Amino acid sequence: MEYDVIGDIHGQAGKLGALLAKLGYVDRGGLWIPPHGRQAVFLGDLIDVGPAQILVVDRVRRMVDAGYARCIMGNHEFNAIGYVSPRLDGSGDFLRKNSKTNQDQHTEFLRQVGAGSALHRDLVKWFRTLPPALDLGGIRVVHAWWHNPYVERVGGQWGGDIPMSDDFLYRAYDKQNPEWQAMEGLTKGLEVRLPPGHSFFDHSNVERFDVRTKWWLTEATRYRDVALIGETERQKLPDAALPATFAPLPITGSPVFVGHYWMSGTPMAQSSKVACLDYSAAKSGPLVAYRWMGEEEIASDNFVQAG
Repeated sequence: MEYDVIGDIHGQAGKLGALLAKLGYVDRGGLWIPPHGRQAVFLGDLIDVGPAQILVVDRVRRMVDAGYARCIMGNHEFNAIGYVSPRLDGSGDFLRKNSKTNQDQHTEFLRQVGAGSALHRDLVKWFRTLPPALDLGGIRVVHAWWHNPYVERVGGQWGGDIPMSDDFLYRAYDKQNPEWQAMEGLTKGLEVRLPPGHSFFDHSNVERFDVRTKWWLTEATRYRDVALIGETERQKLPDAALPATFAPLPITGSPVFVGHYWMSGTPMAQSSKVACLDYSAAKSGPLVAYRWMGEEEIASDNFVQAG
């Protein structure tokens, strides 16, 4: 089997249709059929932001059900699950707090799906079946960070027709548990706390004190080397040594594909073994795929984009 790995869609159905067509998939009554011997692999973050989130989920879900695609869980699907799952402490709150910041990030999905509707409940139930990472033999896929200890801790507990259990879900939303650490890493990446007095504003204009990192740069030692933020903000960071918490493991073996990081410019590999396929399709960027044909290292000619 050969794979077309597709980055974060965020409700951009037009870009998804254009990319699938460019890859040779054929739309037959709303079911996109791949070229012979190929399968699509979606990196999560199907929802939030864009104008056609329900259509995107429906397309991907139909492809998965037909055996034409695989899909993993992104942080937005994991957030959507927590947003409607009540805490067990009787507080009346939810695992993911329904705060203004969290609601603002999720409000367009709630509007399109109809908050609390039967469709809303059905989609969240389906989100719970999406695995956080997949090793497909020749390639590996995860939304944000392939970290073997986390993959081993979480892998195989759900997927296909088996949903994430309530017990795992509650543990994954409790910072005291290793399940929380694993799901944070797999769906949101390796983040480090900035030095005292430093922060930045993300693309949603939320002030952040922890910064996403280029975990594939395993030899990096300075904040400026690894911080995944805009260049202007990056230059404001102190030229200081990274804390000991930045300790990613080298990536060996089959290539790893991730989304999550809102890249810009010409799609390219981050290393010979790692490629990010999120190029801000949620806003003005293209939807990006990588057409894998059995190679052991990522080839610059195999990126495909639309939109």
